Amino acid sequence: MTPVSPLSGAGLGLRRALLPELLAMDAGSLDFLECAPDNWIGVGGAQGEALAQLAERIPLSCHGLSLSLGGPAPLDLGLLHGTRRFLEQHRVRLYSEHLSYCSDEGQLYDLLPLPFTEEAVRHVARRIRQAQDVLERRIAVENVSYYAAPYQALKEIDFLRAVLEEADCDLLLDLNNLFVNAINHGYDAVAWLDAVPAERVVCLHVAGHYDEAPDLKIDTHGTRVKDEVWALLTRAYGRFGPVPTLLERDFNFPPLGELLAEVGQIRSRQQEVRHA
Repeated sequence: MTPVSPLSGAGLGLRRALLPELLAMDAGSLDFLECAPDNWIGVGGAQGEALAQLAERIPLSCHGLSLSLGGPAPLDLGLLHGTRRFLEQHRVRLYSEHLSYCSDEGQLYDLLPLPFTEEAVRHVARRIRQAQDVLERRIAVENVSYYAAPYQALKEIDFLRAVLEEADCDLLLDLNNLFVNAINHGYDAVAWLDAVPAERVVCLHVAGHYDEAPDLKIDTHGTRVKDEVWALLTRAYGRFGPVPTLLERDFNFPPLGELLAEVGQIRSRQQEVRHA
């Protein structure tokens, strides 16, 4: 596996709408940026140059969107090899993908949940190991938000733990997804968090969600992080230490200063843990 320097600190998702402000921001405003390689492989021109400039100044992590680790069709080896070249070109510190599927004879343009079964554990773990072999690096998988639950022979946390063990991969723990799922499916988010294998956690995500109803939350990434998710982040740092943490925002962008203020909240919590 390719050795890479670990991530640290607090980061922000790189979105094209933010490029001008990101290029103009002060050095040290962020510890890392995260981008989706699927959206940047082969991109040239002004946007490709902007990405290259940012990658020279700020460490990058990458979060894939379309590998479809849990899908029925063979893994897209062309995408995997293109991703490997992208990761090497930009000296990417961490690559992660979603523990879900998004294609079957074509892209479905959604991140669909897997059935929580032993068969699905073996299927997705085999594909994660294949991806790691092609990329020549460990990858992390992310717990996803879901609304219509497929067949569940296992609890969600037990399914996740089994995949991590079988695949021998890492975990990108999305705390907003955890909160949304806990409300929508009626389980205890704190108990779930406490059952996560700490040695697997390499990065955290926080984001905003939409309160449709007291018992229905929608994972939008289009608003500020809610207090309940901040509380989960504080508890996560208590368990895992000041793990590198990313603020996700996908639309409805405020001025960059407002996003950096949220990144500052992440940094403050990390500092509290370091000095505890």
